[in-house]
This record gives sequence, structure tokens and C-alpha cells, in this order.
Amino acid sequence: MLRRQAARESAARTYPRALPVVPVRARGMTVEAADGRRYLDCLSGAGTLALGHNHPAVIAAIRAVLDSGAPLHALDLATPAKDAFTDALFEVLPPALAADCKVQFCGPAGTDAVEAALKLARTATGRRGVLAFTGAYHGHTAGALGASGDVAVREPVEDAAAAAVRLPFPYDYRCPFGIGGERGAELGARLAESLLDDPKGGVLPPAAMLLEPVQGEGGAVPAPDGWLRRMREITAARGIPLVVDEVQTGVGRTGAYWAVEHAGITPDVMVLSKAIGGSLPLAVVVYRAGLDVWRPGAHAGTFRGNQLAMAAGAATLRIVREERLPSRAAELGERMLGRLRELERRFPCVGDVRGRGLMLGIEFVDPEGEAGPSGALPAAPETAAAVQRACLERGLILETGGRHGAVARLLPPLTMTDTQCEAVLDRLADAVQAVARGVRAVPVPGGGRGEGAAP
Repeated sequence: MLRRQAARESAARTYPRALPVVPVRARGMTVEAADGRRYLDCLSGAGTLALGHNHPAVIAAIRAVLDSGAPLHALDLATPAKDAFTDALFEVLPPALAADCKVQFCGPAGTDAVEAALKLARTATGRRGVLAFTGAYHGHTAGALGASGDVAVREPVEDAAAAAVRLPFPYDYRCPFGIGGERGAELGARLAESLLDDPKGGVLPPAAMLLEPVQGEGGAVPAPDGWLRRMREITAARGIPLVVDEVQTGVGRTGAYWAVEHAGITPDVMVLSKAIGGSLPLAVVVYRAGLDVWRPGAHAGTFRGNQLAMAAGAATLRIVREERLPSRAAELGERMLGRLRELERRFPCVGDVRGRGLMLGIEFVDPEGEAGPSGALPAAPETAAAVQRACLERGLILETGGRHGAVARLLPPLTMTDTQCEAVLDRLADAVQAVARGVRAVPVPGGGRGEGAAP
């Protein structure tokens, strides 16, 4: 199957290159491949699977729609599944937003929701430009790419990128000002104010500021709470809609139901996807009612009425709330950060460990390289890739990312058990040790067969 995929699919395919796995069964955090090997999944569909694979409540919700005879395709017509999903969503939205907001169902992916949010902001303000951030990732459609930070994938659509003004995202380990911490974040905020208020600064009044509370593909980089509050103050004072991309951070992943809740801010627009569909394609934009200036049909999408996703999403939203899974994510995240920081102390190739809740990153560096202005050593993407391979041999699936592809990223489901958490940390530590010592990554006894992992 892998050979046929390589022969038939486009060169743009990504995950099979680093993860040559053919999954055939999955439950919770455990994935079984066609060759019988079992893995602990810390990729979770790039953060989509808040409840892990095939959660019984999600399967039951999908089956109930199938057995009911309800239409599976309904465009944006009112349906019981849509009404129930909207109720579940309003129950968990930040209260200040839920009290006065509208919901736009758009295309099925997060990048579709980003496009819709930018289009909405431009329509409502009559302006075109966007304030975006270094290290950002918002999707692969033209407008979303225009606000993302990856130059290589933006080049073919550079016209769309021209309207975005890049501001520095606070990134302690590689602070652009060389100081990090609160001081570095404050300098970034002052730069934003200066660019917006300088009549000769060359920045037209923007239609929106678009940011991630924790940069995911950018390397699991959390924005400081104080900095997020400053961005809210800066945009509110200048009449700029603040658009927060909660596609990967939302539904409990960072230790709060929505990542903006850590900072206590209410954005004008929230972009939601991934976990809100309960593992199925669904994307939504939630925004202040005052921005609802669209005419009928101004934004649409053939598959914006995915009934199965709405049923699965409603079940997921309620379970995450009722079982207090954001608190569980915060608890497990702190435990994992503690163990990962031990790796940082033990191995010079581990430059930085960071994250929030169950959105964690380990940045690998060249310990023999020369430190930059911020004190950070050169990134080592080859080390991150080697650790990913060594983890796979030990029965652990994880992703790499970050500015230089040098960050190993962990996105386990919020339902991860204590036993699974320890198994993840043990396998990861063994893989890092093997790579750091320059030895061939040989599986530990029993590794790759799912021991210690509840099916």
C-alpha cells in the first residue's frame, strides 16, 4: 500500500514520508498497523482527536444519525444535528463572546475558516491588510498562506502574501530582540504600536490582526498571557478586529477550553476546526454580532452542513466539558514538561522544552554550533528527524515542526491515561538517548507492540 501510494499520489504528500505506517484499527491512543505493530499516537490527527480514536460516545453519535435516516448532506439548512451542535458550541464559548455572537459554517478545513474570517474582517472594515506574525501557520489556501510565516510554501502565491505585515511573535528561545521573557514580549508589542501609529511607517490601517495563542506548526510556542492582553488592548484601541486562530489550541488542548481563556481576553473572531468535528471535517467562524455585515450568499461552501461531523462534534464538546478534560490536559502537560526538562538537562542536543497543556515541543540543536544573539544554539532538524524515527521504532508516533523543522511535537489525546503518559515519556527518553549517543535506534524490549497502552 505504501508503494502504491508513492506511485499514485502527488509529491505534496507529507506524513507517509516520515511515518511509513498503514493504520488499520485504532482505539483511544492506540493505533494498530497492517503489519500488526501497535503504536501510541501523539500526533492525534495533528491535534484533531481530542478524545482519541473512535471514542464510544462519538461512534454512538455518528451511528445515531446514520440509523435515523436523516440527510447526510444539507448545505446550510436547519437540521436537528446542526441545532444540537450549535447549542453545544454556545455552551462552551467564552461567555462574553457567546452573549453576542454569530456563527458561520464554512468549508470543512481550518484553512477555509481562516479564509472566511479574513474575508469577514475585510468586508466589515472596508480595509484589506492583515497584521500577522513570524512563525505563524494558518493553512495552505492563498489567503491563509498570506498570513503564514513559511516563505517556501508562500512563494507561488506571493501576491496574496503582500497584504500581510509581519510582527515578531514572542519566542523566548530565539527572541528576535535577544532578550526573551517579558521584556522581549513588551518590545514586540511596542513595535506593533509604533508601526500602526507612525504616519510614515508605511502600514495601512489593517482589516484584522490574526494570531495563534500557541503557535503549533511554528514549534509549540506559547504566547505569554500578558502579551496576548497587550494585543487585545492595541487592537481594541484602534478599531482592529482581533482574529484568534484556535484551530489546534481549542477544545481543551492547552489546559483551558479555549487558549484565550488563559489570558482572560475575548477576541472579536475565533476560528475553529479540528477537534470541534469530533474527528470529522468541520470548520466554524464565531464572531461578534456587530461584524455580521455579510449579504446572503456572501460566503458559502458545499460541505458546510456535514451532519455526521456536527453530531460527532457535539458529543466531543460536551464530553470535554463534562469530564473536565481541559484540567486533565493541564495536569498531564505539567507532568510531561517536568520529565521533558530532565532530557533538556541531560542531553546537550535538547535546546528547549516548551508548550502548554497537551501541546508540547522539544527543540533540538547542534551542541557544537555557535550560539546566536538570543543565546540559542543552531537548530538541528536532522536530530529531530532521527528522534522521530527512533520513536517510531519504539512504538511512538509524533510530529516534527518548528521554524527549522527541528522541533519534536507531542499532541496526545486529552483522554491519555497515566500509564500511557509514562509509556510515552519512557519511549521518547529512550529514543533521545539513542540518537544523542549516535547509536542505531534499536527498539527496547516489547517496544512497538503497545505494551503499557490501553487499547
